[in-house]
Amino acid sequence: QVQLVESGGGLVQAGDSLRLSCAASGLTVSNYAMGWFRQAPGKDHEFVATISRNGGVTYYAESVKGRFVISRANNKNAVTVYLQMFGLKPEDTAVYYCAAKENPGLATLIRPLSPGDMDYWGKGTLVTVSS
Repeated sequence: QVQLVESGGGLVQAGDSLRLSCAASGLTVSNYAMGWFRQAPGKDHEFVATISRNGGVTYYAESVKGRFVISRANNKNAVTVYLQMFGLKPEDTAVYYCAAKENPGLATLIRPLSPGDMDYWGKGTLVTVSS
């Protein structure tokens, strides 16, 4: 059974940094690209970042490029995905979701993913940035 569990959210001030983690288990690590999405109150899910199966390719939404860094630590049957966030802004306030996509092609990894692209989702962690 695939499980994705996010952690690390909280209340921070504008300009602060925060690191989110996603513990994913029950999947064949080498088959899955991982991504982060977010959903602000009253808005749709928004793509944030993707990382390829071996971590060699990353892609970011324009709104977070240069401020957020996605990384992953692969183990045999589990992976931890991180989202390091710097220079947080009030508009970054959202529930952040970790998601997994099986066997993505390279072309998929160099464009913003849509929620429908993903195969598995976590339940999210709330990040609130005060001004």
